Amino acid sequence: MKHVKLRGRLSILLGPLTNVIPLIGAAQIAFINPPLLELDFTGAANVADFSAIDGAVRGVILSIINSMFTLPNRFLLTLDAKNDYFKTYLPPLGVIRITVEKAWDFAEEAKGKAKKLFAKLTRAAPDVFVKVDVGAEPTWQTQTKDNTTNPNWGETHDFVVSDFHQCIKVHLFDKDVNSDDEIGMGITTVEEVLRNGGRQELDLELKGEASGGKVSIACEYFKLDAAGGNSFSSSSHKGDGRMSGVAAVLISSAFGIKGQREQLKPSVKVTMGQKHSFRTAIKEDAVGTDINNPTFDQNFRIPLSTDSGSESFRIALLNGEQEVGAVEVPFSDVQNAPEMTLANKFDVGGGTTVRASICMKGLSSASAQEINLPRR
Repeated sequence: MKHVKLRGRLSILLGPLTNVIPLIGAAQIAFINPPLLELDFTGAANVADFSAIDGAVRGVILSIINSMFTLPNRFLLTLDAKNDYFKTYLPPLGVIRITVEKAWDFAEEAKGKAKKLFAKLTRAAPDVFVKVDVGAEPTWQTQTKDNTTNPNWGETHDFVVSDFHQCIKVHLFDKDVNSDDEIGMGITTVEEVLRNGGRQELDLELKGEASGGKVSIACEYFKLDAAGGNSFSSSSHKGDGRMSGVAAVLISSAFGIKGQREQLKPSVKVTMGQKHSFRTAIKEDAVGTDINNPTFDQNFRIPLSTDSGSESFRIALLNGEQEVGAVEVPFSDVQNAPEMTLANKFDVGGGTTVRASICMKGLSSASAQEINLPRR
């Protein structure tokens, strides 16, 4: 088998979107929105300029960048070894509840030639669905509305907001058996849609050009508040895709891990119920690393629903893939803690502890002044 090396130039367009936050003893670096990525392969690798290959390579690179550097993800640069991670963590600002309402007047050019001909012969209209993105939050997809040029959805989903300049991307597709055809994309920002009273009609663009189509969205913003614990059981926050609050689990370090250095590969796994599972990076013995007392400095965010009160947070210490010990923290213990924050060296058994913090915040309606205040 012949191996081919792809050579070329990679350009990341930062623009004014780079977010650098200096902190005492540390700095946090992030993109407010996914960066624009340009690939230009040279020589024999120029074949990668074909759209399919270019798109695949671009997707892999962007997914790595977004998972590390795009809000809500941040790269922590520790300047002082004594830095306390609990004091440098930056919580999200709030939650935006987005309802995709309807779309209209989108161009037929979105279809491929064969599909366009078939549509003319059968008078078939497109089968339309929408994908919505806010920063590097997980993509949400609506149901497909079959055979219509005026689809109505009225579907709602919540996204966590880390900066008011984060983009809201509303992407329309025509569902197909082999590959979905792009209809167009409308873009706004959290700040822009809230300044428009929470409702906006977005012009659709297809391949950089106006398509003439439109899609309408309605948005409601909630601030995250330790005093908003009533939202955990509020009927107004019930339903698929809706949050009643957010929990942040910070894993600082572990202490007293037993075993020989060369055999230790510790990590910490955080779970809540059956849906949410996260794991820190695995530490290995290296110069300057105290493998028996490793530092992780990682955070995990868990969206809470009105059903979360019956579940517990579970913090487990692992050595490789083997669980060494664990502790369960009931939802009520955190809810009843001061400011709904429980920070401790949790005993996971065998004299080993994990320094962690669990902070829960509920949802409270935000005034126009409160929406305009936070800037990062």
